[in-house]
Amino acid sequence: MFYVVLLAMVAGFLALRLYSVLGKRSGHEQPLPKPAEERVGVVAVPRTIETTTEARETGAKPFDSASEPGLRAIVAAEPQFDVARFLDGAKSAYRMILEAYWRGDESALRDLVSDDVHAAFVEAIEARRGQGQVLDNRLIAIEHATIVSASIAGGEARVAVRFDADIAAVTRDADGNVIGGSTSDAVQTHDVWTFVRTVRASDPNWILADTDEA
Repeated sequence: MFYVVLLAMVAGFLALRLYSVLGKRSGHEQPLPKPAEERVGVVAVPRTIETTTEARETGAKPFDSASEPGLRAIVAAEPQFDVARFLDGAKSAYRMILEAYWRGDESALRDLVSDDVHAAFVEAIEARRGQGQVLDNRLIAIEHATIVSASIAGGEARVAVRFDADIAAVTRDADGNVIGGSTSDAVQTHDVWTFVRTVRASDPNWILADTDEA
């Protein structure tokens, strides 16, 4: 899912590891923003495949046509699922996961991502600390969030969301000096994150199970 951030200033292995786990960035990418206020997760509180506020205001589609059969299958299995509410939760989760990763908050990530994604995040965080680097990123805006695929199998629903966002990316050394990125210019990022959840489970939250480049 995630992903999420390609640490352009970290050599070889770390860069490749992050690319495979966190998705693709265009430009410099390294991070550390403001703390998340509370766990929001990706909460499904839906009923039908409704249009989102963003779609009504901008004309942007909340989901690709290819994802519609999967979304309808999810609705059939769990009538409370609602596309608009899901996308709102997905955008909240995108911000929370990025910010937790940027500030190196492993415990906050634990409840938001799968075990595999968590292990990859932790590996990258530890490597970053070992090099004395601090990520000082800011998520400026999520321009678009669109569901690109959806499916249900074995009682597990999977929904992939493409995020087009602007991020201000800065890397600092242990003394706070900027060693990469810019404090004034935002970088366009394009990720596809896949969220999963067991349908009809008592926990309404979805977790990030995979990240990829868009």
